[in-house]
Amino acid sequence: MSSPSHVAQTPITDRSQLVEVIASGEKPRAAWRIGTEHEKFGFRLDDLRAPTFDGDRGIEALLQGLQRFGWEAVQEKGRTIALLRDGASVTLEPAGQLELSGAAVETIHHTCVETGTHLNEVAQVAGELQLGFLGMGFQPKWTRDEMPWMPKGRYQIMKNYMPKVGSLGLDMMTRTCTVQVNLDYASEADMVKKFRVSLALQPIATALFADSPFTEGKPNGYLSYRSRIWTDTDGDRTGMLDFVFEDGFGYERYVDYLLDVPMYFSYRDGVYHDASGQSFRDFMAGRLPVLPGQLPTLTDWADHMTTAFPEVRLKKYLEMRGADGGPWSRLCALPAFWVGLLYDDEALDAAWDLVRDFTLVERHALRDGVPRHAMNLPFRNGTVRDLSREAVKIAVGGLKRRAALNADGMDESHYLDVLQEIVESGLTPAERKLALFHGRWNGDVDHVFREFAY
Repeated sequence: MSSPSHVAQTPITDRSQLVEVIASGEKPRAAWRIGTEHEKFGFRLDDLRAPTFDGDRGIEALLQGLQRFGWEAVQEKGRTIALLRDGASVTLEPAGQLELSGAAVETIHHTCVETGTHLNEVAQVAGELQLGFLGMGFQPKWTRDEMPWMPKGRYQIMKNYMPKVGSLGLDMMTRTCTVQVNLDYASEADMVKKFRVSLALQPIATALFADSPFTEGKPNGYLSYRSRIWTDTDGDRTGMLDFVFEDGFGYERYVDYLLDVPMYFSYRDGVYHDASGQSFRDFMAGRLPVLPGQLPTLTDWADHMTTAFPEVRLKKYLEMRGADGGPWSRLCALPAFWVGLLYDDEALDAAWDLVRDFTLVERHALRDGVPRHAMNLPFRNGTVRDLSREAVKIAVGGLKRRAALNADGMDESHYLDVLQEIVESGLTPAERKLALFHGRWNGDVDHVFREFAY
């Protein structure tokens, strides 16, 4: 989730301004960048519990310790809640899950160095505090009530609102972690094609990265329970966005969708005003109950755009949102997968050929079935594993043609080795952990914190 935006306080007087925000994201190919974000669970080494915000071993102490590496503190009501450095940020999810929002970089090599550097910095400070961090899609041990809450104004508003619109929204906030990548587009037509391809293939990413098979210490019957969580969080702001595949889809249609997403808040003068469930359209007419007579600014619009949570999200770039969190290798593989598919014309065409005849029913069957079955889900005359194999193959080809070499002369395709191994073995990370749970771990999920921590 994003922190408050810093767009200029330009008043919104016309819908065209909202369309222009998205259109302004268009970039020539030479300026396309890669922005990778990932979240991870903190835990205390002695009792495995999630650290609170306060205290000598709390999340704020961790953020303060990271400042030795040149991070600049962001404060809310005098408390350190985020860090900034060189176009990147470290932020907090509602229960203290630590998120790195990476800078916009040119290659997967850069994003992997950035991610590795961050994990090393976190490990140094966390070690001093006797904390560890784990990359998975869902908190494997603790109940929702046992998770702490961070002192961020928007999270209190969401905490109060979520139970009104779904039964699992508070679990989404407190017990999930993801990895996502943000990618550019050249034009409206380019955005539309990339949006359709990535939305149709998002269940494939969910399957490949499935790593959330435990709830409160026991198998939960899913391979990506994090993905299941999103199906009962808030139907007004989640899902597969069927209209993306309709004729005439473009910037204006997405703006109309966002205008129909209920608001959470307006952030004014350092205060979050609770507008949960209210209409941005009313806000534009000066009729927002919480701020009567006031008009929204582009900051309000930028913040509102972050409160929609579809499988793929459009802002000034496209966000791929379907994957569970995981170890460093998969934090590199996720951006490599999507860059390989979307940043090479031949690969993009091949990916579109792969999904262009998927029906609405099939797209939803993939989205609904993958959380439980991952690559084992039947699809047409095969399985999702077959789709995954083809998608990874296309992505490898795209990265090879990109030919972005590191200092050793290696292109970016080797970052997909971990996904190729998952496809060839037929075993997702979740299935490997389940085998350990039923075997060597003797039903004790505590082992996951020791064996899979960063």
